[in-house]
Amino acid sequence: MISLLQQTAPVVVEETIEIITVEPDVIGVAGDVAHHGADVTHEVASTGLPQLDVSTFPNQIFWLVITLGVIYWILSRIALPRIAAVLSDRQGAITGDLMAAEEFKRKAQEAEAAYDKALADARAEAQKIVAANRAEIQAELDAAIAHADAEIAARASESERRIGEIRASAAADAETVARDVTADLLRAFGGAADQSAIDAAVDRRLKGAVQ
Repeated sequence: MISLLQQTAPVVVEETIEIITVEPDVIGVAGDVAHHGADVTHEVASTGLPQLDVSTFPNQIFWLVITLGVIYWILSRIALPRIAAVLSDRQGAITGDLMAAEEFKRKAQEAEAAYDKALADARAEAQKIVAANRAEIQAELDAAIAHADAEIAARASESERRIGEIRASAAADAETVARDVTADLLRAFGGAADQSAIDAAVDRRLKGAVQ
């Protein structure tokens, strides 16, 4: 649109200059004709839109060119630089956000890798602790079993010793009772109680009972 107006404006100006440089009599005739045409056009334009009045076209084109030039100057000097700055800032913000997102992603991946490593180390350490505790418990259990076996063996030996003592004491008591009873029986039946004969008889009897 601006290029078209730039091409049209010089033509209008040239035509205006040519009209001014025409001979005076021609100008007069042309003026009468133009005045008559202007009256006719004014009569026609009064019944229609003012923008369609041919006599006002040069002024309209002139002010249109001025207006478009001012608009172009405002856009090129004020609006467009601001829009470009806003777009540049927005692009910079988007780029920064993308870089920050990539950085956060990298840190998240590093944190995940560190977490996995820590978890694996914790599992390995837990397995080591469990194995050590199991070995310690097994050692304590073996020691307790060995101590219990030793205590049981000692108590069994002590029991056997006591049983032997009881058996010996019972045998001695039985021998004494047998001798006393034999002597009492002999005296009861009126016989002479020979202690040596009684002891020998009791010993033989006990040995035979034991065999």
